[in-house]
Amino acid sequence: MVFMSLIRAISLIFLALFLVIGQPCIVGATSSASLLFQNALEASRSGDFSDALVLWDQFLEFFPEDAAAWSNKGNVLLALGDPKGSIAAQTKAIELTPDERDPYLNRGIAEEALKEWKQAESDYNWILQRFPDDASALYNLANVNGSLGDWSQAEKLFTKSSLARPGFAMARSSQALAQYQLGEFHQAEAELRMLIRRYPMMADARAALSALLWRQGLNGEAESHWVAASGLDSRYREKDWLLDIRRWPPQPISDLMSFLAMERV
Repeated sequence: MVFMSLIRAISLIFLALFLVIGQPCIVGATSSASLLFQNALEASRSGDFSDALVLWDQFLEFFPEDAAAWSNKGNVLLALGDPKGSIAAQTKAIELTPDERDPYLNRGIAEEALKEWKQAESDYNWILQRFPDDASALYNLANVNGSLGDWSQAEKLFTKSSLARPGFAMARSSQALAQYQLGEFHQAEAELRMLIRRYPMMADARAALSALLWRQGLNGEAESHWVAASGLDSRYREKDWLLDIRRWPPQPISDLMSFLAMERV
């Protein structure tokens, strides 16, 4: 039950970002087929995953060679808690369009859900060998490196991701968290403060800064940022969510949990 909840949470984080958007690619597709494709896509986007799966299956009965439909079906299967089925669907999409990057990205996400780090790393590297500035692949590969305990490489990749896509706030927050883990506290604090100035409603940066300020003995300011962070997103109180879903490094998690333990006394 815990595994299923974890899979759903991971997939929901990424699904909206990586759905393959497009029209049916089968030559001679009818208007009714196009409408079915669009209905399936809309159900996927709106989170009606059970209905979306039925619609993708209906579409694929008529157009089994449509790679976009297979990739979208794979994303829906992941959201429904079936990462193995998702990997199979993304692999089918790759077989049909081996030079398209989206199915590799989507398959990597499903592999991460199963903690198949090396397989996910391989898929992201396939993208980066051909598209070295793909911000999503850089970000996901950074998360894989963090999960494997290589926070130095993760920090480099988060930095590349944020440079490749200006405005990618979560990449910058993750970069600061990796610096925090590496003991680069001054750099991490400066980056987090800059993020908060630009995105005052960003719970991730405020929660991270709360932990860092508490570590430095600045309890009053830490509490101020924490009130904002917890009001924006209560999940930052949950150690398992931070570790398994958001995938913070261990030191910031430990410091935040210590801060919260003091707060509860």
